[in-house]
Amino acid sequence: MSGTRAHPDVDIVVAGGGMVGTTLAIALAPLGLRVALVEAVGRGATAQPSFDERSTALSRSSQRLFEALGLWEAIADAATPIRAIRVSDRGRFGFAHIDADEQGVEALGYVVINRVLGDVLQAALSSLPTVTSICPARVAAVSTTASAVEIDIAGDDAHRLRARLLVAADGARSSVRDLLGITATERDYRQRAIVGNLRPGVAHENVAWERFTDDGPLALLPFGPDRAAFIWTVAESDAERVLALPDEPFLAELQERFGTRLGRLAAVSPRAAYPLRLSKALRIHATRAVLVGNAAHGLHPVAAQGFNLGLRDVAALCDCIADARQAGEDLGGSALCERYAEWRRSDQQKLVTLTDGLVSVFGAPGARAGALRDIGMLGFDLVPGLRREFARHAMGLAGRLPRLSRGVPVR
Repeated sequence: MSGTRAHPDVDIVVAGGGMVGTTLAIALAPLGLRVALVEAVGRGATAQPSFDERSTALSRSSQRLFEALGLWEAIADAATPIRAIRVSDRGRFGFAHIDADEQGVEALGYVVINRVLGDVLQAALSSLPTVTSICPARVAAVSTTASAVEIDIAGDDAHRLRARLLVAADGARSSVRDLLGITATERDYRQRAIVGNLRPGVAHENVAWERFTDDGPLALLPFGPDRAAFIWTVAESDAERVLALPDEPFLAELQERFGTRLGRLAAVSPRAAYPLRLSKALRIHATRAVLVGNAAHGLHPVAAQGFNLGLRDVAALCDCIADARQAGEDLGGSALCERYAEWRRSDQQKLVTLTDGLVSVFGAPGARAGALRDIGMLGFDLVPGLRREFARHAMGLAGRLPRLSRGVPVR
């Protein structure tokens, strides 16, 4: 590579320093591996989408992962527990609910602002001597040999890295995935999520609300003692109009769609909008490379599972690497990459099917479709076994769980 200089070899290169990529770099530290974290957007830049003012609903398995990494105590003070979930369909009688008490847990999940997570992750990252942060920079080219993956880094300090394994964690429009020759399918929902927070007229009592409307789902999540974070899905054709509304007309439209279960909505924050797409990589491994997070699967936020699914990718990959290291196996070999891909296949497929199915079913017009939704929600609510199984999936506790997702440190 012209204009490059020699650089020490590392064990693993993580391409993408958002929440998933940074968590992976931190999670690998106890294994004593040399890790390089490559991120295109400078720390603190307003263009960094991972650490913005959006709220994230952490599942129980995600909370356990941060606990195992020693980070939960720093996150917990700014986390709001979700003790119940209420689901309804606007204009219909169908209703469903999940309660923490019924599931035997303190909370079904926790709501945290991305900026808070980012601050905690960055502080932890900066204290790790085995992790080298290369930022701002990007992966420009990838090639493999029998024993290594060679990665050309473009930026102010252009150089080539040799590693045993490359992890693509650079989002749904992953350029590293493209460099690896992995294609992805994409479905544009032609919707945007408008996000912000407001003050409800009555106490939220740590209840998360999911309300399906003609335009798409509207979620209100408990946020702090007296605020609620909202994720309002609107048609793409109407998004600019809704986003430009002054506070009072904006609240009036949101209130009309949500109803009065939380009283009169007031004191809305500045808003932002994000396009909604489903993306799915046709495979999640290549020679000496694997995909995690949105690079492998980008989900609609209807079930609030995208980031949690990415953290289970992280946990499973850490298990595969730890086990391979203990067995003396090649950390970038085909056996490790294939084990990781096989482990993650079922979980990823289930969540993609669930979120896409919810968008399709609750977006279907007509009285017959509405009646079927009513029956489905009533059946869900009246069958304890079904509700319990759904709750386990929502909490990220179903299926084969890696150590970090069970709250067990990886050494």
